Amino acid sequence: MTTAAIRTEGLTKHYGKHVALTGLNLEVGQGEVFGFLGPNGAGKSTTIRILLDLIRPTAGRVAVFGIEPRVGGAQLRKRIGYLPGELEIEGRNTARELLGFLADLRGTVTPKRITELAELLDLDLSKKVGAMSKGNKQKVGIIAAFMHHPDLLILDEPTSGLDPLLQQRFLDLVAEAKRNGQTVFMSSHILSEVQQSADRAVIMRAGQLLGTENVEDLRRRSPRSVELVFGENVFADDFAKLPGVRDLTVEGTTVRCTTEGEVDGLFKMAAKYPLVSVLSTEPDLEQIFFSRYGR
Repeated sequence: MTTAAIRTEGLTKHYGKHVALTGLNLEVGQGEVFGFLGPNGAGKSTTIRILLDLIRPTAGRVAVFGIEPRVGGAQLRKRIGYLPGELEIEGRNTARELLGFLADLRGTVTPKRITELAELLDLDLSKKVGAMSKGNKQKVGIIAAFMHHPDLLILDEPTSGLDPLLQQRFLDLVAEAKRNGQTVFMSSHILSEVQQSADRAVIMRAGQLLGTENVEDLRRRSPRSVELVFGENVFADDFAKLPGVRDLTVEGTTVRCTTEGEVDGLFKMAAKYPLVSVLSTEPDLEQIFFSRYGR
């Protein structure tokens, strides 16, 4: 049996009287892109800090590649690329100098790899990191996390400060990591951020796990809004009792409805009329999670 990349059992963390995390049971498979979702204060960053042995849990067990973080030490951390949610980079060094220093510590990173990632993210390596904007500092952090091809990427709010184009390029990096068999554990309070790349996603609230979902299955089962436009008027009765169809409205040549599950019956009925256009809109992860678990 393959060892899970991440496994927690009953993971709990208290800060005095404040409960940050309660009984978290989690398993992330190797080679999986896993979305760890929830609003700020949900316990996401606390979980990540425990995984990295930056803090210790109050109760419960945690293992990364089958090893307790407190036991794995430097050898385990070599296998991890980490991007913190609050990235603090100061100093007079250029981005090239800082990343070169980190590359020397890793011992497995070539200057070419750093240059390729910088070009992908449109980062000027000659700029001093202390004078950089938040977005450019975030790019430095992303390069530092990805440059040594780690077995596990732990990314806390990874696209903070990036514009939409660079957010997409970041997701391209995640897709490349998945193709290479790397595991990606991505924390975010923006549900749509992991929608394109995650295999599974969980949602956290107030330190508790609300649910775990396979993203593709979730999309397949979730309601879709459908609009059909025909070349002639249609009869509402033809569509009213079709399985999986609800919220039906028929206005002349246009049929609007919500579908759940299989849509075979809907389109077989539509084929009886001259069909001009079809518009099907699926909900995003935010809508799906809120419909299943409530706001």
